[in-house]
Amino acid sequence: MKIFKSYTFEAAHFLPHMPEGHPCRRIHGHSWKMELHFDGELVMPYEWLIDFHEIDTAVDPIYKILDHNFLNEVEGLENPTSEVISIWVWNKVKAKLPALYKVVIFETPEAGSEYLGE
Repeated sequence: MKIFKSYTFEAAHFLPHMPEGHPCRRIHGHSWKMELHFDGELVMPYEWLIDFHEIDTAVDPIYKILDHNFLNEVEGLENPTSEVISIWVWNKVKAKLPALYKVVIFETPEAGSEYLGE
């Protein structure tokens, strides 16, 4: 079975390694979307893979760090590309929810990254 849970958050960032004049070098914001995907066997007698409330409980502290924040100031997100954010989220969530198999980060509705772990 595979399930997912998505979250949206608002946050600003800039990409410090981009050349001067590149639009991503300037501070700007996105309406980000984060999807967490899980796989495994159904847990009986509930007949679910994982309780969505359990996911929310594990993600809440991470969400509070990301939402309405300047991502460059978050430890580990000094160069907050969608790729770096997806790895950062993976590292925070996987220890709490081992059924995690994929993190997807959208920085716009049309662009983002997908991380499947190492």
